[in-house]
Amino acid sequence: MEAHSQIPRVKLGNDGLEVSRLGFGCVGLTGTYNAPLSDDAAIALVKDVFQRGITFFDTVDSYGAGANETLIGKALKQLPREKVQLATKFGLFKYAPGEMVVEGSPDYVRACCKASLRRLDVDYIDLYYPHRIDTSIPIEDTMGELKKLVEEGKVKYIGLSEASPETIRRAHAVHPITAVQMEWSVWSRDIEEAIIPLCRELGIGVVTYGPLGQGFFAGKAMVESIPANTFLSSHPRFTGENFEKNKVFYDRIQKLAQKYQCTSAQLALAWVLQQGNDVVPIPGTTKVKNLDDNIGSLNVKFTEDDMKEISDAVPVNEVAGSSTHSYILSHSWRFANTPPKN
Repeated sequence: MEAHSQIPRVKLGNDGLEVSRLGFGCVGLTGTYNAPLSDDAAIALVKDVFQRGITFFDTVDSYGAGANETLIGKALKQLPREKVQLATKFGLFKYAPGEMVVEGSPDYVRACCKASLRRLDVDYIDLYYPHRIDTSIPIEDTMGELKKLVEEGKVKYIGLSEASPETIRRAHAVHPITAVQMEWSVWSRDIEEAIIPLCRELGIGVVTYGPLGQGFFAGKAMVESIPANTFLSSHPRFTGENFEKNKVFYDRIQKLAQKYQCTSAQLALAWVLQQGNDVVPIPGTTKVKNLDDNIGSLNVKFTEDDMKEISDAVPVNEVAGSSTHSYILSHSWRFANTPPKN
């Protein structure tokens, strides 16, 4: 099977990783933001994604307690492995506020990698991230083991997720960091002040999750009815009074989308894409229609004045409720630094 769509390709970092301009976040295939798909339906969708030219797939060992990796492994058997860029993350035990247990010890890193390789049924992982930074262990210890996995051919490139500027610098000094993954969307912009400039200084790519505001800007159906029994049903931006207050931002984006002759999803995604060629969003979906809509965002172009108009339509200090990563982690914990290496 070959990828047919002419989706541009870009380089992540300075060490040779090349990926499609858009990636695909796999979390929704096994639930979290929506009802899970059957294996057959999910595998068919992954094949559609690839055929449309998206070759960069992002999963995590904790999605579905490993079920997401297993599913992606099955799908990969029907795709040319050498033409797929596969990213996965490790180290998140519990996905709930105040209940997270993360580990970054060398033995833990190696055990997680071994388990992911088994579930994915592959010989190597293209881009391997710690899902969260273990603030009890020097980042140099975690990176040292990841560097060994690169030397052994089990991992090709190393990434970081939700890391502080100091942690990024210290990690990069041990082994080049190819990408940092963070939330970034028109209503979640707190990485712009320090993280983005640092990544560009060091030559690190940026992979952005939640580029459609966890689906908020994807379409009116989400604004009218949040899927029950999903992560979003308890998300601070999607519940109660906060949700009602935030609907004004969807209305503003919808009006701008009409002005620019695109959908609200395309406008929100194009806004992220035009932050730079070193930025690769990884929106996920369970519907081919939405997939085609996302791909269409690549044809939406804005001037600097347009970008400012869109940003001004959603002042982040007026958004009710915390962003996804702030909801999962306290700000001080999320940007806390690991202890120094003795």
